Amino acid sequence: MTLPTTPTAASAATDEPASAQPASAAPAHAAARAAAPPAAPDGLVVVDKPAGWTSHDVVAKARRILRTRKIGHAGTLDPMATGVLLLGVGRATKLLGHLALTDKEYEAVIRLGVTTVTDDAEGETVEERPVGDLAAGRLAAAMAALTGEIDQVPASVSAVKIDGRRAYARVRSGEDVVLAARRVTVGAFELRERRDRATGAPDPAGTDLAVRVACSSGTYVRALARDLGAALGCGGHLSYLRRTRVGPFTVADARSMEAFAERAADAVTPLAAALASAFPSRRVDAGQAGAVSHGRRLPAAGLPGPYGVFAPDGTALALAEDRGGESRYLVVFTPAG
Repeated sequence: MTLPTTPTAASAATDEPASAQPASAAPAHAAARAAAPPAAPDGLVVVDKPAGWTSHDVVAKARRILRTRKIGHAGTLDPMATGVLLLGVGRATKLLGHLALTDKEYEAVIRLGVTTVTDDAEGETVEERPVGDLAAGRLAAAMAALTGEIDQVPASVSAVKIDGRRAYARVRSGEDVVLAARRVTVGAFELRERRDRATGAPDPAGTDLAVRVACSSGTYVRALARDLGAALGCGGHLSYLRRTRVGPFTVADARSMEAFAERAADAVTPLAAALASAFPSRRVDAGQAGAVSHGRRLPAAGLPGPYGVFAPDGTALALAEDRGGESRYLVVFTPAG
């Protein structure tokens, strides 16, 4: 990225054009151009979001690190949550809406006996109830009932829009918000360990539940905590959340914010590699590559779901999917002209 040139003190004090400035000004401009940072590469950065940061905080920091405004994220994480957050840079921002639709996996802790206004630990306590003697079989049955395809009501303090306005903004302004249920898929809702609420130590009768959740896009893990507590008659909320996977990207791929800042552009996975990691691949010949760049459709590839289309040299051309015997383009990365 070349930094915009600005007038020197001498040029600002005169009406002379830049070409009329003293010869000594030219080396100064050349040095400024030489010192300009390289353009941020197109691609993905997999960040391990720290607790206390909003997803927008991470994006704002990334824009400063890479010195570009063209950065976005796929799949919001609440401030209390940590873990995998995908950042798209440059042309890779076009992928974010599709990556946000992939399945996700979480480690979480559900605290039984306490309900909150936000269904997580950040909200005010609404009610506390005794949990009582919770048999393992009863707990397992309640969790099984929340597994598979279910109709889930999102948390009222959420980013869901109602008539163009976020639900959390309506709640904060004093409105009583009730959201419609959504069909989501919970592929796994597994108890890993019961823990003592006061110490966090393993306890077979503990009321803090360490769980693993694998789910479709749009699933609220804190709503699972709320609904599990309701089913058990004692209430519950989410006290800890860590996202461990988004599609094929896991915490093993993620960098801390400190490591990202240190590596900067070197932390960006190039667009072609990111596309190949996230979706099936279709390699086309040179003639077909030209057709893709001009938006002309190719015969169907016979691949499931969205897939990346690549030129013979490996350049990422498009994200496409088969429809009606043809390859339809969801995103074209190298349009002609």
